[in-house]
Amino acid sequence: MFTGIIEAIGEIKQTTQKPNALGLQIAPGKLEMSDVKAGDSIAVNGVCLTVTSLANDFFTVDISEETLRCTYGLNKVGNYVNLEKAMRLTDRLGGHLVSGHVDGVGEVTKFEQVGENYLLTIKSPPSLLKYIAVKGSITVNGVSLTVNRIHDDILEINLIPHTLAETNLKYLKPGERLNLESDMLARYVARLMELSSGIIIK
Repeated sequence: MFTGIIEAIGEIKQTTQKPNALGLQIAPGKLEMSDVKAGDSIAVNGVCLTVTSLANDFFTVDISEETLRCTYGLNKVGNYVNLEKAMRLTDRLGGHLVSGHVDGVGEVTKFEQVGENYLLTIKSPPSLLKYIAVKGSITVNGVSLTVNRIHDDILEINLIPHTLAETNLKYLKPGERLNLESDMLARYVARLMELSSGIIIK
């Protein structure tokens, strides 16, 4: 489980093709790794991955073909990725509850400066819209953000300078794809409504 508060920006340094998986070697940037061991979970651009080995200047993870199919940005050397270690029960929940299981891939339609902040608009997959609400939470490349407005399938989000400074969202451009995870509470509410009413929410 994660909070969506990014701890560091890492870089994919190497990829290795394996049977039914892709191995990644990731430089952790400023992420504190002294308390990390093989078997621990780290969210990489919003995807919960298991550390398979550690070295002085990198850690490795494996990604299944299914995860690669459902996500974006984890198979290219040189890509910058947002990193967050799994939360502890004693941690402050500064963002929202994030599982690290990506629900879909969105597309940036606008990324432009408005005063000191930036306006980010994202075209959402239709399947996610039933879980997204104005002023509700959404995870974008692992970052906990608030949806300000929704126009059809377009989500409007305001990014403050601190968020840009601490995440890879600063590198966005129109047309780029993003890993999205909806609020898990919204998913459970929708499921309960389906079970109680017998109506499938589409």
